[in-house]
Amino acid sequence: MNIVIGSDHAGYAYKKFLVKKLESWGHKVSDLGTDGLESVDYPDFAHPVADKVATSSRHRFGVLICGSANGVAMTANKVQKIRAAICWTKEIAELARSHNDANIICIPARFVNKRTAAAMLKAFLATEFEGGRHKRRVGKIACM
Repeated sequence: MNIVIGSDHAGYAYKKFLVKKLESWGHKVSDLGTDGLESVDYPDFAHPVADKVATSSRHRFGVLICGSANGVAMTANKVQKIRAAICWTKEIAELARSHNDANIICIPARFVNKRTAAAMLKAFLATEFEGGRHKRRVGKIACM
């Protein structure tokens, strides 16, 4: 699977870690930055990740990481067709996929450890959308 990933400076170390995990799981990763610990503006990385997931048939899922995950989630969710979910446990990641058909996982680097981040990401990618009553609800999310 092709995965697109981005972070700000607070999520940089986690991004590097998760890129290696994704590649070890057999995924191809498009890393859209940031490329260091120097302070950057999270929208500069969240918008390109969200745009790629929303418009590319090759990139079904995205990963965004910042300190709290709030900034990247708010930014990504401005893009039509994006359902970016802040996750802090494996169970939340599974529900974001199964009930909300989330297509971007947002990870709060300052509030979860790397092991939890990897477990959440693995669960997120492995969980299918349940559809049914959830499909009707997800269909009501987008603003026209």
